[in-house]
Amino acid sequence: MKKICLITSAEFIVRSFLIEPLRVLSREYEVSLVVNTENCGFLDEYELDIEVIPVSIEREIHPIADMGALFRLIRLFQREKFDVVHSIAPKAGLLTMLAGVVTLRPIRIHSLSGQVWATKHGALRLFLKTLDSLTAALATNLLSDSKSQVSFLVNEGVINANKVRVLGDGSIAGVDVTRFKPDLQVRHGMREKMGTPDHAEVVLFLGRLKRDKGVLDLVRAFSMLDDRQETWLWIVGPDEDGLSNEIKTICGKGQGKLCLSSYTQKPELYMAAADVFVLPSYRESFGVTVLEAAACGLPTIGTRIYGIVDAIQEGKTGLLIKAGDVQELAKNLNELLNDETLRLQLGTIARQRVLQNFSCKRVTGFWMDFYKSLLNNKMAESS
Repeated sequence: MKKICLITSAEFIVRSFLIEPLRVLSREYEVSLVVNTENCGFLDEYELDIEVIPVSIEREIHPIADMGALFRLIRLFQREKFDVVHSIAPKAGLLTMLAGVVTLRPIRIHSLSGQVWATKHGALRLFLKTLDSLTAALATNLLSDSKSQVSFLVNEGVINANKVRVLGDGSIAGVDVTRFKPDLQVRHGMREKMGTPDHAEVVLFLGRLKRDKGVLDLVRAFSMLDDRQETWLWIVGPDEDGLSNEIKTICGKGQGKLCLSSYTQKPELYMAAADVFVLPSYRESFGVTVLEAAACGLPTIGTRIYGIVDAIQEGKTGLLIKAGDVQELAKNLNELLNDETLRLQLGTIARQRVLQNFSCKRVTGFWMDFYKSLLNNKMAESS
């Protein structure tokens, strides 16, 4: 049986994107998972019999810790002799590709994700971009979750177009449409939990609270809305940039209709209870939360940047604005909040699109086809 190792830097990445790919791949291959975790049994709740190998791959740059993680990966690859090593997340990608080259792993796949350097300038941008270029050069194969990301990276000279592939219509692993769906009972229960009336209109942001996610732009736009007594703003996600106090200050008198919640493993509950989803990000490789919200029947207002333009069909499943344009965001929010018919129309088409093109069953099927093709070609080359 062929041996596969997936490597990433955080448990939440596994929970958010990799459960179904791991489930599908483990049916035909011997699969191991390397992840930065202290809970090696976290896959038990998903009934996955997969070896979890803890390696401290930090998301930020820590030279000494990074060297330690690299040597740990090299020893692991030498011992296990994996047929495929596959990394997800930038730091995990660089370390995996370096270890894979040193140990002569025949198939080295890296899944491209959002580029941190896309919003940086000067020497830092050049440094981070160079690291991504090195990762891409060392990989035998690249996966991207959106066509617009491929175009961006090719134009920036980071990747070779002949080396990268988008599975299906995009996203890492699609959406579990049995989990993300409209549910009136959940809607009522979550609104009761959040202290929000059933008849209120709820605007939802769900993701990491970081400046480059545009969350402060959303709060400013919310504070500029027409005099709407029953419009609430829910912001859900870990506060990585320490923005909570700034968010409350911007809301001012609107704090009474602001709900802040930390990281959740049940995003579908919030989405089923909301009316409009907003992702005003400055950088995204795709924006899978847009698809998850769409599966729950929500229209999305997003930014016109690479990645998000693949997740939202402008005027059909949601609305697009220029990144950083708070006035336009407020205008589009007012439009959707004032027009229930338009909200329902966009949300209905958005859900239909996810069911047709982005179900996890469909996308993970592409994963399996991709792996089989690579392994079969490698066998043919060696015979």
